[in-house]
Amino acid sequence: MMKTLMFLLLLLFITSSSTAASVLPPISAIYVFGDSTVDPGNNDYLPTAFFQANHRPYGEDFPGHIPTGRFTDGLIAPDFMAQLLGLKQFIPPYLNRSVSDRDLLTGVSFASAGSGLDDLTIDFSHALDLTDQVTYFSEAIKRMENSAGQEITNRTVENAMFLISVGSNDMLINYYDLPTRALLNSPSAYSDFLLSRLKPIIQSLYTLGARRFVVAGFPPLGCLPIQVSVGSIIPNPHWLQRVCVDQQNSDAEIYNAKLQSLLNLLQSQNPHARFAYADIYTPLLDMINHPQSYGFERTLEGCCGTGILESGSLCNTMVVTCSNPSTYIFWDSIHPTQAAYKVYANALNNTVLPKLLS
Repeated sequence: MMKTLMFLLLLLFITSSSTAASVLPPISAIYVFGDSTVDPGNNDYLPTAFFQANHRPYGEDFPGHIPTGRFTDGLIAPDFMAQLLGLKQFIPPYLNRSVSDRDLLTGVSFASAGSGLDDLTIDFSHALDLTDQVTYFSEAIKRMENSAGQEITNRTVENAMFLISVGSNDMLINYYDLPTRALLNSPSAYSDFLLSRLKPIIQSLYTLGARRFVVAGFPPLGCLPIQVSVGSIIPNPHWLQRVCVDQQNSDAEIYNAKLQSLLNLLQSQNPHARFAYADIYTPLLDMINHPQSYGFERTLEGCCGTGILESGSLCNTMVVTCSNPSTYIFWDSIHPTQAAYKVYANALNNTVLPKLLS
């Protein structure tokens, strides 16, 4: 009996030790890179007039009802993620001078609305490209080292979530609406090109100490209100109808599949890091196809103005805004509402965080 009890205790100890060893420390901070989907206001400090949201009616549901530079009525997904992780209430923009060295230790966004992986996108938008964003992160590391010391900084960076959301602008600007790249590239080839630009960005962050990566795929691009609008005026079987552009959704799926393959490759090459794919395509398409399940009433038009074209500087106080944004999936013709971003964040919490913590 005693031998059996000792054996069971030993087995329990080994199992517990193995389990404990496989669980990583909690997320220490969130560092964000990308475009307007994750920019909390960096473009407020850049000469990107069309790609700014620091004016009303943006921010009408943000605490204090103030426009912050977020391209929505309130919070964006990184804000909700920070709250779910117990880090802070909002992820601030790095370029805001009020951001302290202490703020950097729990997370900040380097994202810039209008950014992309293709140089043509940056030439059009004048946003920060991903290389510039990584350079700012390197600067932030030095600030943290000076204020908190190298050991704390290294530990913070190693256990932080690095969230990257970029690439949609490249497709929208260069492939669909100003189809410069479409003249010489198939959707598959252009996806390969974009990912060839993304890979060294991830590797640069890895060199700086990042070990937990979350990289977002494309949404169903053909369901963005502006793409629905453009698609409705082009002669096709759905001419003058507001429906998703199936081909653009298929192109997004091609990119997403290739992105997942890249992340799997990086994971195999870097076993001590974690690479997680953030699927935003599936939850957004499900919201569009089953809006009542989420409390939405309007699916393919935004709350701001007509909801079919307005975004950035065109979404302003001169246009009418819907009375209840929470019943809309989209705030303007491109960006989701706070309510839709919350659905995204909950999905990431359920599907992505377990991969980063085991």
